[in-house]
Amino acid sequence: MKRVILSALMLASCWVKAQTVNSVTDPVEWVNPLMGTDSKIDLSTGNTYPAIATPWGMNFWMPQTGKMGDGWAYTYDADKLRGFKQTHQPSPWINDYGQFAIMPVTGKVKFKEDERASWFSHKSEVSKPYYYSVYLADHNVTTEITPTERAAAIRFTYPKTDSAFVVIDALDRGSYIKVLQAERKIVGYTTKNSGGVPSNFKNYFVLTFDKPFTYVATFKNGELKAGEAEAKDKHVGAVIGFATVKGEKVNVKVASSFISPEQAELNLQKEIGGSDFEAVKGKAKAAWNKELSRIKVEGGTSDQTRTFYSCLYRAMLFPRKFYEYDAKGAVVHYSPYNGQVLPGYMFTDNGFWDTFRAVFPFFNLMYPTMNAHIMEGMVNAYKESGWLPEWASPGHRDCMIGSNSASLIADAYLKGVTGFDVNTAYEALLKNADNAGPLTSVGRAGVKYYNELGYVPYDVDVNENTARTLEYSYDDFTIYKLAKALKRPAAEVERFAKQARNYRNVFDPETKLMRGKNKDGKFQAPFNPFKWGDAFTEGNSWHYTWSVFHDVQGLIDLMGGKKVFADMLDSVFAMPPVFDDSYYGGTIHEIREMQIMNMGQYAHGNQPIQHMIYLYNYAGQPWKAQYWLREVMDRLYSATPEGYCGDEDNGQTSAWYVFTAMGFYPVCPGTQQYVVGAPLFKKTTVSLENGKQLIINAPKNSDTNRYIKGMTFNGKPYTNNWLDHNAIMKGATINFDMDAVPNKTRGTADKDVPYSLSQELK
Repeated sequence: MKRVILSALMLASCWVKAQTVNSVTDPVEWVNPLMGTDSKIDLSTGNTYPAIATPWGMNFWMPQTGKMGDGWAYTYDADKLRGFKQTHQPSPWINDYGQFAIMPVTGKVKFKEDERASWFSHKSEVSKPYYYSVYLADHNVTTEITPTERAAAIRFTYPKTDSAFVVIDALDRGSYIKVLQAERKIVGYTTKNSGGVPSNFKNYFVLTFDKPFTYVATFKNGELKAGEAEAKDKHVGAVIGFATVKGEKVNVKVASSFISPEQAELNLQKEIGGSDFEAVKGKAKAAWNKELSRIKVEGGTSDQTRTFYSCLYRAMLFPRKFYEYDAKGAVVHYSPYNGQVLPGYMFTDNGFWDTFRAVFPFFNLMYPTMNAHIMEGMVNAYKESGWLPEWASPGHRDCMIGSNSASLIADAYLKGVTGFDVNTAYEALLKNADNAGPLTSVGRAGVKYYNELGYVPYDVDVNENTARTLEYSYDDFTIYKLAKALKRPAAEVERFAKQARNYRNVFDPETKLMRGKNKDGKFQAPFNPFKWGDAFTEGNSWHYTWSVFHDVQGLIDLMGGKKVFADMLDSVFAMPPVFDDSYYGGTIHEIREMQIMNMGQYAHGNQPIQHMIYLYNYAGQPWKAQYWLREVMDRLYSATPEGYCGDEDNGQTSAWYVFTAMGFYPVCPGTQQYVVGAPLFKKTTVSLENGKQLIINAPKNSDTNRYIKGMTFNGKPYTNNWLDHNAIMKGATINFDMDAVPNKTRGTADKDVPYSLSQELK
């Protein structure tokens, strides 16, 4: 009997997963913020946390399972919650800043994080982008949180007790707190950060309660002082208490500011004011539905629909708004670069090495006004620090390689994003092109060698040199395109056109792979193409060889033609997932994730190779891209706690899925083209910011029908393996005729191939 029941349940589960979703009217309810949270330091399934936030909000909130300072602040396999934290963390590797925690307790006063921690279960947890709720078993308290951009409403439901408390932990590394009992208010600041801040950095917070305090205490460096209302030291916090009846709801309104205590108060009044919890919750839900509804998908399974909207949610969290509105409504920001309060926009918490690939092209397609503000923030960062950011959190951080700000600026301007000072931005790009910065991630490390030799040598103590060469070469391409558009001097334009071909200097014709090259012009030896790191960044030669986004035809020519090129692409999937981790002295999580995904050397869990599958379109074999893209979407993504195959990384791995599910991808930001894959859904309706619509129809789409038999664009037969951005922005209808059998004649002509620099510069 048990077997019969179990079989029935399994069949029901499969039916739900396969059930077709024909209409999505409330897309935020399809989002699972827990996607990717079942992660740890040696194996990432996303390295995400459930961000309780509004799109691009200045402050996020999160349940905290990890200890103070642990980048893995929420992990799905944890049993206990230590508090609810205001967070600005973009990645566990970068960690957090401007953080403080709040926690309800009952019974004895417990303020230390391990003592106040409570058992919880995911069965009593509700996680949505706009609302979070969980039952804290040890305290018999339910906590609910709903956000605004710079504030949040929190609601605690207590049992009948004369010992109900709330702990406010301002955390270590310097903090201040004061309880204003008569006003039912707590104010303070935290300085806890992980770097990238000026010396005067503070996050000022204010909390107001709708219930009088009958108990007040503060704690300082682990010692509780009952009756004391103010504390300032390395690590301080406060405890307030009251008696409650069964089911009594205590409401807290909280906001913060990087500018001043007064600005924190202003943020609270502007964003919540007299609104109750349900009103704040309703506004937060509406904010998400407004943005998520811009793309409506139909005809996919329940799982596909959940995964799509969960990825779309992730793509709209970062970069974070790091600006506020003053009393007159003007946009102002605390500069994380020079510590001053200045006019204008500022954004942060982003690593462009990850996000130049798909996140920012997605913004240019869907949110050009928002991206104009982000570009203004980039210019402000340059004015305030002398350098463009590459990994900011909140100021410059020394992480990753490249000068990929060039890609962001060029792609935005070339796709019609205006409203920022592009000439100052271009001035900053010229500075990058000739200078190493104060950190190896800022400016260009090894730039003198690159400019003199056309590559960064392997043997001059500049790590990850071949990866730098490839990324600088691409970045120079984007500067070349921008220089042409800005009508810069011919010699300047030609310089960057020439440098855009520097990728050829590290191509080894013997192995047909990218390879480290010494200063004397000889290739590094011995060469192991499976060696991670060393000449490359979080990958090996088989991953980075394809990082010639702007001149795939040039790479095809170097390899010996389209057939050889396609065979090399095939090899990535055909080879076993062998690796050499000696550079790191151990197996880093990115290696392990490639190894266990059973897709050969294809390491989708990290960014360098994520565009590779689309390159079949340049080699006259687009049906292979259609096959492998569906494999990746089906096998490596799901709206579950282990839903990614590596770090999600500020929306990049999510944006890949969103683009790919729509049926195209920006292989080369800085051009007007998207490379065609194949859509996942039967219909996708994209509402563009200019009021036009892009409608993508694929009525025969199914698990088996993953190949494009034929295609029309605005009613006309279409064989190109690319779509034009400007044509899309005018509004378009694309019809895909899908089939179970690959069409090996469509999209194979030379005219069907996407853009390459070699074709332009013939």
